[in-house]
Amino acid sequence: MRVIGPSTVLLLLVAHTLVGPQWPQFRGPTGQGHADAHAVPLHWSEEENVRWKVPVEGRGWSSPVVAGGKVWVTTAVEAGESPRDRRGISLRALAFDAATGKRVVDTEVFRLTRPRELNPKNSFASPTPVLDGDRVYVHYGADGTAALTSSGEVIWRAQFSYTSQHGGGGSPALYRDLLIINCDGNATEAFVVAIDTRTGKERWRRDRRRPADQAYTTPLVINAAGRDQLISVGAYRATSYDPLTGREIWRIGYDDGFSNVPRPVFGNGLVFIATGFQQPRLIAVRADGSGDVTRTHVAWTLTRGAPYTPSPVLVDNDLYVVNDNGILTQVDSRTGAVRYQQRLGAGSYSASPVFAEGRLYFLSEEGVTTVISPGPAFTRLAVNRVDGATLASMAVVDDAIFLRTDRFLYRVGA
Repeated sequence: MRVIGPSTVLLLLVAHTLVGPQWPQFRGPTGQGHADAHAVPLHWSEEENVRWKVPVEGRGWSSPVVAGGKVWVTTAVEAGESPRDRRGISLRALAFDAATGKRVVDTEVFRLTRPRELNPKNSFASPTPVLDGDRVYVHYGADGTAALTSSGEVIWRAQFSYTSQHGGGGSPALYRDLLIINCDGNATEAFVVAIDTRTGKERWRRDRRRPADQAYTTPLVINAAGRDQLISVGAYRATSYDPLTGREIWRIGYDDGFSNVPRPVFGNGLVFIATGFQQPRLIAVRADGSGDVTRTHVAWTLTRGAPYTPSPVLVDNDLYVVNDNGILTQVDSRTGAVRYQQRLGAGSYSASPVFAEGRLYFLSEEGVTTVISPGPAFTRLAVNRVDGATLASMAVVDDAIFLRTDRFLYRVGA
């Protein structure tokens, strides 16, 4: 190890040809946690199978994204001398050489002079960047969104104001020349906005239906029922929009759900949606409806073992759902039948799982990755540990896993 100092998902990045392997957004190329990778590591530790480990200044829980030989994250660096001096927080975009770990970009994108209070588990840099050719789109919730070149020059900045109790959480989704963001505040502002990727100008905006409340989700673009759909999960309801225009296609209600976090998953004609607090459920919704489909298009509901934070992952017909307490549930995605439930181990879970080279990787908040084999019975293949807290989701590219802890970025693999 070298330590260096200071089935029918629409691919969201379709319009461009990118050189080399990539993990260009939250949850990878399809936004659903699947990696087209080979020779992915099965075992690692602080002493084994770590190619490089580099410090990341500041605090941030954005997940790493990879393209063009660079690994990108965002971070928030406090400028004050005292930890209690909240004035002057620098919101930054960082890039590291994927082969060596050398930091190659360090750009201040925004500076906060009057930062608000956050949930202790959150950061000012939790949303994950989006990569598209020579463009890097970074998002810091209500504090701002920006486009950069791959060398770190800022092209445009934009800000869409809303008040969120716990800070920013959801990441943008890219569709053609639109960057689409959920802006779900817990006051009067709750909307979905599409930004022109060339200029940063608003192209369309749709207010949430009332009542509305806070949510922290990332939208997903799918192709279902013969058309592209933007699935946007908010408090009390999820909505399918036409991603080009923002026109509502269908909506599903859940009266007792808010503060949602997991990104939706799509497969077998069904959208899998986590309803959030206070009593989490996972609902499977047929994606061929129109209007209010609450009473007509729910295929099944999971009430025991649903997550608050991690997103599910679909492998063939099997849906794997890990909740925040580390209980893994395998569900037949077509019927909702539970095949097994198994505790992965001690600890809590926020990161979303990854499916790579025929294996499932589940990362706990305590730096422990449990690797299992998909199938009708629970089969544990490996348990790996790194030091530090891990709330960001991993990225998998070629033969490498990129992990972010509260202090370091790792490349795992020979």
